Amino acid sequence: MNRNDDRLLPVLLTCVQAVVWPGAELVRGDVPPASALLVAALVAGPVTAALALRRARPVVALMLVAAACALGAGPLPVGAMAVLGTAGVALALFTVATERDTFTAVLCVVALAAWQLLQNLSLHGLSDRDGLDLVLTAVLYATACGTGLLARRTRRARGTAERMLRRAETERHRLPAAERRRMERELHDVSAHHLTAVVVTAGAALGLRDRRPELAAGALEFAAETGREVTRALGAVRAPAPSREESASPEERLRVLVAGFRRLDQRVECAIDPLPDGAVADAAYGIVREALTNVARHAPGAATTVLCRYGDTRAEVVVTSTAPPDGAAAHGAGLGSGRGQGFLRSRAREAGGTLTSGPTAEGGWEVRAVLPGRSAAPVEASVPGSYRLAQVTAAVGLCVQPLLPVLVVRSQTTSSGSQVSAGVLFALLAAAQAVALLWLRRAPRAAQGVLLGVAPLWPVAMAVGQYAGPVLLPLALGVLATCVALAADADADAAGADVDVDADRDGAVSARGPHTRRRSWALASAAVAVHAVAMSVAVLDRGTELPDWTVPVGATAGVALVMGAARWAGAVRGRRELVARGAREERLAAWTEEAVRDAWAERRRIAAGLETTVLARAADMVAEAEAGRLDTAATRAREALAAMRALLDTVRAGEPGPDGPELRPQPTLQALDLLARQCRATGREVEIRLTDRVPERLPTAVDLAAYHAAETVLAAGGEEPAVVELDVEGDTLTLTATGVPRAGRPAVRQRLAARVAALGGDLTVEEPGAVRLRLPLAGARVPEQAGRSGHEEGAR
Repeated sequence: MNRNDDRLLPVLLTCVQAVVWPGAELVRGDVPPASALLVAALVAGPVTAALALRRARPVVALMLVAAACALGAGPLPVGAMAVLGTAGVALALFTVATERDTFTAVLCVVALAAWQLLQNLSLHGLSDRDGLDLVLTAVLYATACGTGLLARRTRRARGTAERMLRRAETERHRLPAAERRRMERELHDVSAHHLTAVVVTAGAALGLRDRRPELAAGALEFAAETGREVTRALGAVRAPAPSREESASPEERLRVLVAGFRRLDQRVECAIDPLPDGAVADAAYGIVREALTNVARHAPGAATTVLCRYGDTRAEVVVTSTAPPDGAAAHGAGLGSGRGQGFLRSRAREAGGTLTSGPTAEGGWEVRAVLPGRSAAPVEASVPGSYRLAQVTAAVGLCVQPLLPVLVVRSQTTSSGSQVSAGVLFALLAAAQAVALLWLRRAPRAAQGVLLGVAPLWPVAMAVGQYAGPVLLPLALGVLATCVALAADADADAAGADVDVDADRDGAVSARGPHTRRRSWALASAAVAVHAVAMSVAVLDRGTELPDWTVPVGATAGVALVMGAARWAGAVRGRRELVARGAREERLAAWTEEAVRDAWAERRRIAAGLETTVLARAADMVAEAEAGRLDTAATRAREALAAMRALLDTVRAGEPGPDGPELRPQPTLQALDLLARQCRATGREVEIRLTDRVPERLPTAVDLAAYHAAETVLAAGGEEPAVVELDVEGDTLTLTATGVPRAGRPAVRQRLAARVAALGGDLTVEEPGAVRLRLPLAGARVPEQAGRSGHEEGAR
């Protein structure tokens, strides 16, 4: 709502108030005195201005409106401030509920209702009025507050959905570039670490072969072993597998890395704290590896210290090296590509930290990274307890204020009779209904039961309190509360019709079982019957000129019509929410599929270039080392480094593949890491697990079907953390997905069943939110390529 809208509504309320008074008086020919018109203008001006600025200072605006209307109600006739005193205050309360937190909104409602009650008692006493107008005022305020809280929750949900879609759209464009950067960085790290180590070791052995010929044999063995490790590492770069069981911890990976550099005669000491898996651990490993590689390349033999500390607020990774010993030859100097420092900073930045590097005072070099710690995750800002105490104190002071004139100026004599006012009984019943409505979302059946139990008590309260006002007015309060509950039930029934599932013995599921709908309609029927009976008893007890049989018939028809309209309104809102959520999930699924396919095509393009450049030269290096030709092996290692630099330049250029964008390769299980990253980009936590029994090679049809099944399950939507686990038992691949309650929808089940049936597998839903697929491996075609990276088909 813009600024003009904020001004329009207060002006409209002021105009309506002017029509009610003094407009109605002028139409009847009664001209109010000039003093009354002046007071009305003095009250209407501040009220209109406060309401126009209500979004900037909602609580202050509420206090100004309430105080101005209360001051103007004294000298003015009855009804002179009726519109501004009710609709104006309700509008201010609605704004407080939409713009401030729930505690502040509820506190304002309670304080304002108590203030008006005590002010009325101080002026008129308890026995002079039956209190129904106070109850109606409190109900009006509670309705305004509840509507504002509902609007705020809807606005937050809509804002969350819009942010999620924006993040997904951004990730759709970012994921291919991020995958290219990841492979570029990993290729650089692997080549720098492994191939540079071969060049350094071979250069040192060749330089000392006259004095220490035994070093040549160790260098040859190291070159052959490292070449095979290069082949394995680059294979992992091409297709990083999802997490498998019993993988090494980040701390163990860092210690193994340090031990590897110690084998190169590097003096490395380390102090490493346990790190959790995730972006911080990955960034720390990459930073330490790059820093140690630079030490081995430019300062061989220098004493190096690796420090990794993980705390509550931040994690620190520090790699410090001394000056190299005199006479140490830097055989790896000049082998760098110039990208190492940029990769270091990008790793720290992507993990949410910073990195600095530079020379030390002793002539060495230090790399220092500051990364997020345990409590670095963003959390909602909490309100200090002192602020809450100040709010409560101000509210209590406001409530006590009307009693001060009574205590100081005069003593009010009230009725001492034993008759309980009907207003007190009505207030108690309304409070019970308000408490039940507050628990409606958390315990809907219990809240609905309380509302049905309170409904018959309204005629009893009217009789005990000897209520003489309009007979249908108190009963309308009970009907209103029940209508709210029925609308909420219909809303949940319509909006959640595709979420709740019931599983039978065969694993078949049906959305929102019939017994749930029957229970919902039974509740509505019981509510109509209870309120119709209560209304009939109250009317007949008061007496009526109509035939007795028309009272229950009319009451039943009227209550059924009102409650039916409430259920219809709730169902319409729920269906709208369902349609909006379905459209949002379809967009998310389409964007996720497009992002994964583009990133997969980028990975395949780079992997194709890797096959014909670095891997071929690494294989030549292994062959030369196994043949005993150390100088030739060192030459092949240098050629592999040069080929890697050329490939990195090609990767950065981002040239399209030979098939073009229309013939993107079909993703297989190798792309599950991309799928999980895309889902996490939308704010949903997704984990992919592969047990050790899942082989590196699977039949093509099974590989494709398993990936698309995981994609379909995750694309069904939801906010719950999801886990997709794959395991092999005998000749069957089992895919189990948990945390996916919407995977039981008929449309999703139909897609899954079609993929499973094509391979002769089976699909079961073990419980709401858990899906299990079994795909037989026997009889399926096994690809001839060396790994799953060769599984390709045309895009769907």
